[in-house]
Amino acid sequence: MVKIIFLHPDLGIGGAERLVLDAALAFKSKGHEVAFFTNHHDPSHCFAETRNGTFPVTVVGDWIPRSILGRFKATFAYLRMVYAAIYLAWYVIPVEEPTLIFCDLISLCIPFLKFARGPFRVVFYCHHPDKLLSTERGFLKDLYRAPLNWLEELTTAQADKVLVNSKYTARVYKDAFQKIKDVPDICYPSINTEFFKNTTPKSLKEVVPVGTDKFLFLSINRYERKKNLQLALRAFEQLRHMLCEEDWYRVHLIMAGGFDPINLENMEHFIELTDLACELDIDDKVTLLKSPKDINKVSLLYHCNTLIYTPSNEHFGIVPLEAMYYSKPVIAVNSGGPTETVVNDVTGFLCPPTSVDFAEAMAKLVLNPELGVRLGEAGRKRFESKFSFDAFTEQLDGILTRERQLISEARAIEYDHKRK
Repeated sequence: MVKIIFLHPDLGIGGAERLVLDAALAFKSKGHEVAFFTNHHDPSHCFAETRNGTFPVTVVGDWIPRSILGRFKATFAYLRMVYAAIYLAWYVIPVEEPTLIFCDLISLCIPFLKFARGPFRVVFYCHHPDKLLSTERGFLKDLYRAPLNWLEELTTAQADKVLVNSKYTARVYKDAFQKIKDVPDICYPSINTEFFKNTTPKSLKEVVPVGTDKFLFLSINRYERKKNLQLALRAFEQLRHMLCEEDWYRVHLIMAGGFDPINLENMEHFIELTDLACELDIDDKVTLLKSPKDINKVSLLYHCNTLIYTPSNEHFGIVPLEAMYYSKPVIAVNSGGPTETVVNDVTGFLCPPTSVDFAEAMAKLVLNPELGVRLGEAGRKRFESKFSFDAFTEQLDGILTRERQLISEARAIEYDHKRK
């Protein structure tokens, strides 16, 4: 057994948070001791494992502001993580003596972690280069981002091991960090299948007031504009023109997403989607849910007929795997991570990000129920063979074994040097 520390900026609800929690569960299943350190943790807006005692969580640096008048968010996010890293290096690492420190999202913490003495290794999980996430352009914005981008590449290179979530992200990583010669390892995320196995879904009416006779399309994503959730609404409206009145009557769209009340974009975008549903005159056939509890999310996946996944160039996308586990066909955009999880015409449909293309794929499943069953069964088989939690666990345990071996070799070299 070894000690492993996870350092993550904000333990809320999202794909990155789910990934680090699943990694922690994988390590714990192998008998290792795991602890989380974070800049922010709200027990009312987090995954169950961080509030039910599964993992100890320590909050460090939440007193540092997130921004100044809504500006300089990236700078303050970096400062918060640096503060947490210094705290770990000074107070925690010398006492706990971890073998592995697993961090993600913000690489600037890495050199500060290494201020601590001791034979530990730092693994950085790159979901996507941060320098590519900013969509704003302009001279002042580029001037502001330039030092941050330079620091990101410099500090990412200082990790002992870098992991990425897909072949797509590996290509993006290589293009974004051309000065880094080491090739990152691909570690596909998975889902906590034990939770899914041990959870009994609620009846549909306990979660949403929708009849069990409905054909349910489900979209699960945070309420952020980059997730392109409007595509689901516009495609659903287009579907009306492809179905007869009877078939249109029985379809329903459920949109469930992470919603943080302190996140302005979440609040704004939720209102935008609500207004768009009214504008398209489909508001009576659309249900929007805010941050459903895990049991409710599982229940929606269990009862839905099809998952709609709308982000373009998504780094990986964990929700399609959850749908595939429940033998549900997936309709996703034909770019990014979903092209590695969803097989077109085999486990679902990969479509251009247009409302017409998505609507056509949706219509096929409404009009041909047997097709949906066949695609869903193929999706479950693909999940088990390539993306199971066991495969994820063994890959992480192999990485830990290699890092421990490197620590042992470093100790041996140091010992020989002292003898001489």
